[in-house]
Amino acid sequence: MLGFLFLIWTCIFFVFLLVRIKRPKNFPPGPPPLPLFGNLLQMDMADPLKDFEKFAEKYGNIFSLYTGSKPYVFLNSFKVIKEALVTKAQDFSGRPQDCMVSHLSENKGVILVDYGRGWKDHRRFALMTLRNFGLGKESMEERILEEISHLVADLDKNAGGTINPQNMFHNVASNVISLVLFGSRFDYKTEILQHYVQYITEISKILNGPWNLIYDTLPLLRILPLPFKKAFDNAKKLKNMNAILINEHKSTRVPGKPRDFIDCYLDELEKRKNDGSTFSEDQLIMYILDLHFAGTDTTSNTLLTAFLYLMTHTEVQAKCQKEIDEVLEGKDHASYEERHNMPYTLAVIHEVQRVANTVPLSVFHCTTKDTELMGYSIPKGTLIIPNLTTVLKEEGQWKFPHEFNPDNFLNEQGQFEKPEAFIPFSTGPRVCLGEGLARMELFLVFVTLLRRFQFLWPDDAGEPDFTPVYGITMTPKPYRMHIRRRETDNNKS
Repeated sequence: MLGFLFLIWTCIFFVFLLVRIKRPKNFPPGPPPLPLFGNLLQMDMADPLKDFEKFAEKYGNIFSLYTGSKPYVFLNSFKVIKEALVTKAQDFSGRPQDCMVSHLSENKGVILVDYGRGWKDHRRFALMTLRNFGLGKESMEERILEEISHLVADLDKNAGGTINPQNMFHNVASNVISLVLFGSRFDYKTEILQHYVQYITEISKILNGPWNLIYDTLPLLRILPLPFKKAFDNAKKLKNMNAILINEHKSTRVPGKPRDFIDCYLDELEKRKNDGSTFSEDQLIMYILDLHFAGTDTTSNTLLTAFLYLMTHTEVQAKCQKEIDEVLEGKDHASYEERHNMPYTLAVIHEVQRVANTVPLSVFHCTTKDTELMGYSIPKGTLIIPNLTTVLKEEGQWKFPHEFNPDNFLNEQGQFEKPEAFIPFSTGPRVCLGEGLARMELFLVFVTLLRRFQFLWPDDAGEPDFTPVYGITMTPKPYRMHIRRRETDNNKS
């Protein structure tokens, strides 16, 4: 019996030797990975950010972890991230292509597509089209303000009462990006908007949970009907909805007179149809989904964070309202240009973005060739994670790195000043496409609502909990807000 047990343990030992994971030569350090599992058992999958912080303290600003046999390299300071994503941008601008999120996108669109001609063509087109459709100009402002007017009408009906703002901000952000993409908004109760939001939310939950890790770590299980299949089913439904919207545009468009992003793309597709371009209707379907997802979740979660902090920091809310009232005296609404006259309000919005940490690990990158970073060797195809969480609260980069304080963005004269380490939209060639739209949207929603309403923490709501729910995008825990109309001259008129 003893000999049999010895034989079993010897076999197990040799199996572990065969499947043990070896770090490449001069690879960034990290905790020893276990065979088959890598470092998965050493992390809290519900919220691994604190574990990443501990690993950075132990192993330095560049460390590596394994999920299964797949290595991930984490970048944990502004200096390291800037070196990789800006100075050595070409080496670090790829996207990983054998994981669940890349399979959902089918290597199409613009956010998750790998570095190359297709990505360059589509990014250039998106930047040009967004600019031509008035990003930063009055036409885009008018669209956003029109959408905010629907939000104000809903809040007016609930003034004096308490509401749950989760869906409210999500619907607004979804409609703003819909105006850009489709040229129209959807009623908040319409089926298409509710389904779009529902499918995207369900995909996010799966990507944020253990089934995403199981899919990426154990490829053999991908053929089984496990819960991650729901993400692919929802992606298919969203693509079908986009295809219907594209077909509607094709039947009503006037070539050369685009009404929205889809029309612009169809015009471009027509121009390029015989030159072997990377443009296609399949690309457009995913392109729309990319931009809609990116333009909805991040903005709505930032707004949710903003009003959580405004309700619990009443002196900050009051100071913003005083500045807004003074600057907008006698005007019907704010314009984006007036941000330059509102240094304190602008500082608060940026501080909200900093503490919200909406996309904590950015969008994953991948090395496009064998390269080096801070003395370490990084092989081609290595998955790179810029840990923006560490940068947005990095000692030495912020006056008050661990607390909510608008002074992080104000100089001694009270003027707005943005530190270089403020990179919630990432940095380098892969910086968020919708940064300009998000900034405008946040400012106009923030100023319009604070000018008209006062937002209060409900008396029966207990103590506020600022701990966010971890995910691809961080979101505050559900909360309620009490709304009260402000008695300003503008609101009386």
